[in-house]
This record gives sequence, structure tokens and C-alpha cells, in this order.
Amino acid sequence: MDSSAGGYLFDMDGTLVDSHAVVEAVWTEFCGRHGLDPDVVLAYAHGRQAGDTVAHFLPEVPEAERAELVAGLVTEEVTRTDGIVEVPGARRLLAALAAQGAPVAIVTSAPRQLAVARLNAAGVGVPGVLVAAEDVERGKPDPSCFLLAAERLGVSIERCVVFEDAEAGLAAAVASGGRVVVVGGHLSATTDGLERIRDYAGAVPGVAGAPVSL
Repeated sequence: MDSSAGGYLFDMDGTLVDSHAVVEAVWTEFCGRHGLDPDVVLAYAHGRQAGDTVAHFLPEVPEAERAELVAGLVTEEVTRTDGIVEVPGARRLLAALAAQGAPVAIVTSAPRQLAVARLNAAGVGVPGVLVAAEDVERGKPDPSCFLLAAERLGVSIERCVVFEDAEAGLAAAVASGGRVVVVGGHLSATTDGLERIRDYAGAVPGVAGAPVSL
């Protein structure tokens, strides 16, 4: 990574961890139970807190009942870790950053319990700073999660590189004022002019074709 950066902020799902199959399965089953179109729901849900998604599509459901639905979703997702893997190169990159003592945080819309389960299932591990859904009042696309992560690292957000893959997270990252790198193939008006990498397979020193250098 850019050695002039003061800190590195990573989203989790789709950015460090490939949990696509599990997420799609759980939400498709949820949509079937509630008469919702899974394609529409998944398009909205990616990068957002589960509670925000449930509230958006089931606004008529009382808040207490929605909270129970969200808790059920999280419980189901925590126990379904088969097929969860790292985004190529993520484990090696984080290990290299840790070896250098670089400030690293993971900033996710998932609850802490789910985030830890997925990071461990993928073999990525959990850094010292993990900002999860419980830590902020407003989820992505609000930038407060990234601002909190930078604060906890003791680094100004302007000196942080933020890695994101989804629209809601990218909007939050841009609004935070950090240097944003798109991971993967998402394209939108938000990504215009942003740096982009497919994954981290070449991001560690000594690997040919590294898109960035530590």
C-alpha cells in the first residue's frame, strides 16, 4: 500500500471476505418468507446494515418485530460459514501490514459477532480496531463508521486509504474524506475517478504486477 498513508480502512464483505453465496442464500430465503423480490432486496442490501434493509422493505412491520427478524437473520448467518473465503490476497496483505505496524481497521455493516465469525472463517483474522454495526448510530452510506475507525486508529481520515466494494460503502467512504480504492467491479457515478483494484493478489512486495507498493 501507499507508504505515505497513515492508516488503512477495509470494509469486510466483498472487500476482504467473499461471503456472497451465504448472503444470497440467507436473504433469498428471507425474501421467500416475506413475499419480497430477492434481486431487488439484495441489490439494496449490499453494504448496508441488515436493520436498515429490513426497515426499508418491511416498513409496516412494528419496530420490535423487525428487531426480532434482524436478530434471526444474524443468528442464521453466524452459523453458516461454509464456503466463506478470503478475497484473493487479503490474508497476506493484512499480515504484511501487521508486520510493518501499520494502523489497520475493518469497518463493516455487519454486527460484531457476525463479522468475527466471517473473518475467522476466511482465515483473515480480526485486527485491533473493528468498527461494526453496533458502534454507530447510522450505517453506511453515512460516513460516521469510517470517521470513527480513523479516530480509533489515531489517524486523520484524510491520511487513510479506504477499501470498499459496494455502493453504500463507497458513498460513505467518499463522504468521509479518505482516499478511496474500489475493490472489484462495481461501477456507478460514485466510482468515477476513483482508484480501483480487482483484488490484493499483487499487493504485497515481491509479487509481480503489484497495483500498489508497500
